[in-house]
Amino acid sequence: MRVERKQWVFLIISLLFISLFYIQLPYYITQPGSAIDLKPIINVDNGYVNEKGKFMMTTVSMVKTNIPYFLVANLIPEYDLIPEKYILNPHETPEQYSERQLQVMKFSQDSALIVAFQRAGLPVSIKDNGALVIQIIPEMPAAEKLKIGDVITSVNGSSVKNSDELLSLLKGKKAGDQVNIEFIRGGKKYKETIALAPFPSDVNNERAGIGIGPATSREVILPRKVTIDTEQIGGPSAGLMFALEILNQLTPINLTKNYVIAGTGTIDEKGDVGPIGGIKHKVVAADKAGAEIFFAPNDNMGEDSNYSEALEQAKKIGTTMKIVPVKNIDDALSYLYQLEEKK
Repeated sequence: MRVERKQWVFLIISLLFISLFYIQLPYYITQPGSAIDLKPIINVDNGYVNEKGKFMMTTVSMVKTNIPYFLVANLIPEYDLIPEKYILNPHETPEQYSERQLQVMKFSQDSALIVAFQRAGLPVSIKDNGALVIQIIPEMPAAEKLKIGDVITSVNGSSVKNSDELLSLLKGKKAGDQVNIEFIRGGKKYKETIALAPFPSDVNNERAGIGIGPATSREVILPRKVTIDTEQIGGPSAGLMFALEILNQLTPINLTKNYVIAGTGTIDEKGDVGPIGGIKHKVVAADKAGAEIFFAPNDNMGEDSNYSEALEQAKKIGTTMKIVPVKNIDDALSYLYQLEEKK
């Protein structure tokens, strides 16, 4: 009887321990990801790809946490615990977050293409094709009719070219009003009638909508074909490094000067570089991959900038990697142009 009782106690304790792995907490663990050579994943038709150096994008590894991981994360210096509310938008599911990050990656690539071709002196044109759905509020009417990635092209017969036009056509409508939406999904055209409803966050029910987060769907028209294969990597933070790699393949100038160069930072159509999250993890990832130079956004030129955080982390890990501050792509290019070529 004592043996059976011990077996039952052991079984119950084991089941309780295993169950801890299935209890999700409202936190994410972030840690150093990887530094990825961009040359194999970016291809410019008839581009220059023979130099010895390389540009690398850097990533942060991020996972939803459970009780055991939460406890471990408090003991390992390389791990950071980030509250879920700082990762997900209100009412956003983890799956929707991942889909949104992929859409944001596409925007980042488009901006990088525009900047790189302009800096190479080549013509670029941009065509707005509609309002891209990048977020859906689960409790709202659009959740039953639309998907992230849909491109809305018409509301009640009026053409929609960008997100501002969509919001203008919906402005002033009340809860219960219905709108006829035309949209494109996977290259096919669809129509749906969607009623407006109060937003969950509006306690007074004064604001109504269909329940999406829109952005402008752009088509970047270029004189040369460029393919970018980032698989399931999401987010906007590789914009600067994309632009540098594309420009490097567009021109005969060896921008890398045969160095291994990593970095991070968003980029807009003017070439301005914006701040990102998790830069200390990216510094670690770049150092482990053998990077010799790291471009860091110098977003506000203050003590709390990405650059200052990257510099602090570089000192902490004792790397010889040079941390270079940039506010726009021209800062990075100026640094590279004056860099002596590595033999």
